Amino acid sequence: MATVLVVEDDELVRSAIIHELARRRHAVRSAGCALDALREISQRAPDAVVLDLGLPDLDGAEALRMVRGVSDVPVIVATARDDEAEIVRLLEAGADDYLVKPFSGDHLGARLDAVLRRARPAAPPEAVRVGGLVVDVNRREAVLDGGPISLTRREFDLLAYLAVRADRVVGRQELLTEVWRQAYGDDQTIDVHLSWLRRKLGESAARPRYLHTVRGVGVMLSAPR
Repeated sequence: MATVLVVEDDELVRSAIIHELARRRHAVRSAGCALDALREISQRAPDAVVLDLGLPDLDGAEALRMVRGVSDVPVIVATARDDEAEIVRLLEAGADDYLVKPFSGDHLGARLDAVLRRARPAAPPEAVRVGGLVVDVNRREAVLDGGPISLTRREFDLLAYLAVRADRVVGRQELLTEVWRQAYGDDQTIDVHLSWLRRKLGESAARPRYLHTVRGVGVMLSAPR
């Protein structure tokens, strides 16, 4: 059982989501606007947040950025706009996952279970060194050439998974299954996070140092040569 904060201004939709989550034995709190949600999160952080983007007081993406300013709680955003630019904007603002309205209770439950699984700490291996990159899974820290790298939770999870499997090409489906804990999804989520990681590692897709894309197969992390 998890504590879930539902942020939705439509009372009928909010009641339906609360009923579905309660049926799945989650403890549910709710808020009808972004400011109330921020107050809830800062005072008693839930295990996950379901955040509607169509809120009356703040733009949903702005609300998401404010949530990220006070908490690393997993956030699933609910949007009526199913387009590439919107999805990228949400991921860049810090969303862990998204749902396109209308969605079923089963779909919401599956997405919530997935983000909760990803948020659970796993038994960490020892620190892994790949060239000038050191990834300490126990402390959730990454250091490049002696300097710390600031990473989001998802960026770190992706980097750590690849570092433990250095010099091996990891397929995209494996990343979705093992890092995102999803049986299905699209490549865009992976591409966005790889792009962020490359920027923080001081490289680009055109001029890689550590992250090498193998077209049609996956990605490999290896030391610069």
